[in-house]
Amino acid sequence: MSSKEFAQRVLNVDISGIRKMFEAAGSDAINLGLGQPDFDTPAHIRQAAIDAINEGFTGYTYGSGIVELREALSRKFERDNGFEVSPDGIIVTSGASEALEIALAALVDPGDEVMIADPGFVSYNALTGFMGGKVVGVPLGEDLTMRPENVLERITPKTKAIIVNSPCNPTGGVLSKADMKAYADIADDHNVTLISDEVYEYFIYEGEHVSPAQFTDNVITINAVSKTYSMTGWRVGYTAANQEYTEQMLKVHQYVQACANSIAQKAALAAITGPQESVFEMRDEFKRRRDVLVKGLNELGMECETPKGAFYMFPKVDDSAEVATKLISNGVVVVPGTAFGQNGDGYIRISYATSMEDINRALEIMKKVL
Repeated sequence: MSSKEFAQRVLNVDISGIRKMFEAAGSDAINLGLGQPDFDTPAHIRQAAIDAINEGFTGYTYGSGIVELREALSRKFERDNGFEVSPDGIIVTSGASEALEIALAALVDPGDEVMIADPGFVSYNALTGFMGGKVVGVPLGEDLTMRPENVLERITPKTKAIIVNSPCNPTGGVLSKADMKAYADIADDHNVTLISDEVYEYFIYEGEHVSPAQFTDNVITINAVSKTYSMTGWRVGYTAANQEYTEQMLKVHQYVQACANSIAQKAALAAITGPQESVFEMRDEFKRRRDVLVKGLNELGMECETPKGAFYMFPKVDDSAEVATKLISNGVVVVPGTAFGQNGDGYIRISYATSMEDINRALEIMKKVL
C-alpha cells in the first residue's frame, strides 16, 4: 500500500491528551479526567426533544438556528450577561467546538497570531493551527488565570485574536470585572478581537461571571448548553457578535454544518426558557465536591490553588506525565498538565464532575500511590 501525503496542518496536530488518558484507562477506572457533568439532562428538556420527534421536527432549520431559540438567547444575554445582541447576531452551532472553529476561521489567515492561555483548553491551540495561525502562549499569573498585562506585552502587529476563558479550563480560575474591562480596552486599542469562551459561566463559587461584551463590540461570545444543562452529547452551542462578525462566521457554518441538529435545538430552547433549579443544584454539588477534593489534596501535601469556578482543579506535581501514568495504572484517570500547553508541565488536571463516592475512592488510592 502506497504511503499517503496528508495535509501538514493536520499532521502537526496530535490527538487530544484528554482523549489519550481516557482511552488508556480500564473500564472500571475512576475517571477524574473527563469534563462532563455526571447528571442526567433534566426531564423537561428530554421531553422537548421527544415532542420534537413526535411532531416531525426532523428537517433542516434556518442556518443560524430556529428563531425562537435565538430570541430566547438574545433575552438571556441581556438578562444574565449585561449586553444586547439581536437574534440576527446569534448563530446556533454544533456545540461550542464548532462555534470556536467558525470564529477562528472567520478571523485567522495563515501567519496571523492568536493569543491563548498556556496552559489553556486543548482546542484553542489545535483549531488555530488548522487555520494556519500561530499560537502565542501566555503564561498564567499566580491565581492561574491569564493576566491582561502579560497579554499586552506580547501583542504584535500580527495579533488577530485573543481567546479569554472564564471560568477557566483547566485551572478553574475566574477573571475579575477589572480583568475583563482590561481585555476590552486591549481589543479596542489594538484593533484585535476577543473570543470569549463562557461555557462554565454558571459554575462559579467565588467571584462573578463577567462577559467582555459588556465593554466592547470587538468580541465574539461563545457559549453552549452542554455544561450548564448537562447536555454534552446534544451538541448545541452558540455565538453572539455584531453583524460584521456574524456574516462571516455564517459563511463557514453553512458549509461545514448547514444547521445544528433540529431536535437538539428544541431541547436547548426548553433548557434556556424552562426551570433553572437544576443548574444551581449542580453548582452547589460541584462546590461540595471541590471542597472535599481540596481538603484531601491538602492532606496529601499537594499544593493547589482553590478553583473559583468550573469543575477542574490544577494541583502541582513533580512530573506531570509520571504522576498521571502512575495514577492511571492504579485505576484513577487524571490528565497531565502538558496536554494543555508547555507551561502545564508540573501540574495535573483533576475533574470533580464525578460522584462524591468516586472522589473519596480516588483520594484513598492517591494516598497509597503518591
